[in-house]
Amino acid sequence: MDVLALLPHRYPFLMVDRILEIVPRESAVAIKNLSHNEPVFQGHFPGMPIFPGVLQLECMAQTAGLCFGEEIGDRVGVLAGVDGAKFHRPARPGDQLRIEAKIVAYRRGFAKAEGRILCADRVVAQATVAFALVKRSDFEGERQGGQGAV
Repeated sequence: MDVLALLPHRYPFLMVDRILEIVPRESAVAIKNLSHNEPVFQGHFPGMPIFPGVLQLECMAQTAGLCFGEEIGDRVGVLAGVDGAKFHRPARPGDQLRIEAKIVAYRRGFAKAEGRILCADRVVAQATVAFALVKRSDFEGERQGGQGAV
């Protein structure tokens, strides 16, 4: 499965390196390899690099979006909320993160997923992420200075 074909994100904001499994509208499992070359490690934190929690949430959201990847068509998943985020241990350069997302609700273009990140079978982070499936054309007005959605 081709990550670039299923997600609209690109470097440096693509947070999924490999897809292990997708069950459409139900669940997805993906991998993110943390390299010393990640731009974020230059400043977070010098001498003590830690993968930021906000990017871990983005990993979960992108993995949840994979559940709708092939049917999403002209839509893009936009993060709408986060509940119950917990960060159990730091993620560092050299770690391979296993990202799991399970869709727990889907209705009229909105979805909610339970996500978690593991490294070496230990939970790194967990959260419930909500996102809206928004038409790509709604963003065009924003780029041109108009009144776009979101």
